[in-house]
Amino acid sequence: MKEQKATNIVWHEHSVKREEREALLKQKGVVLWFTGLPSSGKSTIANEIAFQLHQRGNFTYVLDGDNIRHGLNKDLGFSPEDREENIRRISEVANLFADSGAITTTAFVSPYRKDRDFCRTLLEEGRFIEIFVKTSLHSCEQRDPKGLYKKARAGEIPQFTGISAPYEEPLKPEIVLDTDQMTIEEEVEFVIEYLKKSGIIQ
Repeated sequence: MKEQKATNIVWHEHSVKREEREALLKQKGVVLWFTGLPSSGKSTIANEIAFQLHQRGNFTYVLDGDNIRHGLNKDLGFSPEDREENIRRISEVANLFADSGAITTTAFVSPYRKDRDFCRTLLEEGRFIEIFVKTSLHSCEQRDPKGLYKKARAGEIPQFTGISAPYEEPLKPEIVLDTDQMTIEEEVEFVIEYLKKSGIIQ
């Protein structure tokens, strides 16, 4: 990960603590980190969970891989080095959102374990929830709403995760959603029940 370059800087403590923001919001700030192959359903699930939580009165925000690459990470491509920097930046942003008290859902392929583990190290125990959106490569290719797998198979997209670039499945995710076996409604209910049992939402 990146080394500190800036000098003559100090950390300023906030007058309002995270615990006070959480008390106001009646929830805990966490990161729900959705990871899986392209077209596995990460964005769909992340957005639906954020919507359902919003309907319950919870403060949520979705950080989506494609959206982030339109702005904050528009200077990054898909080389291993750029993928690492992509996840490093969004990890820091997600940590800030969680510190604000938000239930932050992220939808990134994030193919490398070490990069996902980096985000985990930024947050206290129980505030990083890795959710493996487990979907077979066949199902992902069948869905493929952007036609990316077809282009990758034709050699038009180099370093495409699942085809010409690796995806490292989580070893011990907090949650596994098998999208080949579960409906979107079941997946959302499963995650929300986890948040209740973990004391993240009331």
